[in-house]
Amino acid sequence: MAERTTPAEIAAFPRGARTRFAPAPTGFLHLGHVANAIWVWGVAGATGGPVLLRIEDHDRVRSRPEYEEALLEDLAWLGFVADEGPVRQSGDDAPYAAALGQLRREVLVYGCDCSRTTFERWSRENGRLWHGPGCPGDCRDRGLDGPVLRAALGGGSERWMDAIVGPCADEVAAGGGDLPIRDRDGNWTYGFAVVVDDLREGIDLVIRGRDLLAATPAQIRLARLLERAAPPTFAHHPLIRRPDGSKLSKADGDTSVRDLRAAGRTPEDLLGEAAAAVGLIDAPRPIEAAEVASLFVP
Repeated sequence: MAERTTPAEIAAFPRGARTRFAPAPTGFLHLGHVANAIWVWGVAGATGGPVLLRIEDHDRVRSRPEYEEALLEDLAWLGFVADEGPVRQSGDDAPYAAALGQLRREVLVYGCDCSRTTFERWSRENGRLWHGPGCPGDCRDRGLDGPVLRAALGGGSERWMDAIVGPCADEVAAGGGDLPIRDRDGNWTYGFAVVVDDLREGIDLVIRGRDLLAATPAQIRLARLLERAAPPTFAHHPLIRRPDGSKLSKADGDTSVRDLRAAGRTPEDLLGEAAAAVGLIDAPRPIEAAEVASLFVP
């Protein structure tokens, strides 16, 4: 049975906050994206805020035009219409370069040649996972140019009040060392790009799945270093799970919205199924996109 949410507590969300729906064009939309869209458009409709559609195509290796075309078509088919956008991360590199320059001036950026294998080898040799800032190769002290760029955000923890989860606190560098901001392929990373985007696009409310809860402390710290006066309100909703408890994933080939459309499912069917799977309603029933705000009104 799905974890039951409490949409009646809509007072936890700021009124009129600007939020965003931000899919990556690295695969087709699946039911988990539908659930996120219900939360984004539902909360925005209930609180009177606008929705920005952002195409997060920072990964130039895996992003594909055909996936972007498909996700825009699927959103329209489901009935979700953004107030602004779409905007694309690939459209303007200057804001990311400027943020990188700002961090460089604070001497917070360093090159790193550690890979996933480096972290795994360190863990085997030390009998535990890497924990805290830095990296296994002590790259900050070696004066490297890359191939990965990391931001030294420091240690300690960050606290925030999540609009769904409640009071939260976690370490800034709990498991993967200092935040990578540019990968070995030359792509800006998700953790870096999303902070720059939310700052420059005036996003006040970030609604996303609970799988990204652990990413929040580093993003709050990075935003502060980039001179954001106050972080956005975060809201991490439950995920749709497979029977084995794992989350849905494009990479694992989970059934896409396009496949479900081809099988004869209606938009109302999928919205109802997704809403029930994350506990917004007790059992699946047909729901139209225009109705999703009513799920969040007491």
